[in-house]
Amino acid sequence: MANIAAVTDAEFEAQVLKSDKPVLVDFWAEWCGPCRQVAPILDELNTEHGEKITFLKMNVDENPVTPSSYRVTGIPTINVYQGGEVVKSIVGAKPKAALLKELEGLI
Repeated sequence: MANIAAVTDAEFEAQVLKSDKPVLVDFWAEWCGPCRQVAPILDELNTEHGEKITFLKMNVDENPVTPSSYRVTGIPTINVYQGGEVVKSIVGAKPKAALLKELEGLI
C-alpha cells in the first residue's frame, strides 16, 4: 500500500473520527494474504477518489486498541467513518467492482 498513509491508535481520533470528510480505514496485517490482494485495489481507489474520501490503513498487530473497540475480528476489514461513526463495514477481500458497489454514495 504505497500510496495510503498509516494511522495508529494514538492518531485515530484526530485523523479519522474528527475528519471533515469520510475516511476509509483498511485494517490489515503483514501476514494476511487477502490483505495483500486488496491493497493494490485500494491504492487505485485512493488515486481515483482520494479527493472525496481519505484512505488510511491500520496494522492490527501494531495497533490493537482501535480494532478491538470496533470489533474487527477478521481482516481485511474496511470501515468507512463519517461524522465519527462507522457508516460502512466490508469484511474480506473483494474485487474492485464489488468494492466500488459497496462504497456507492460515499465516493
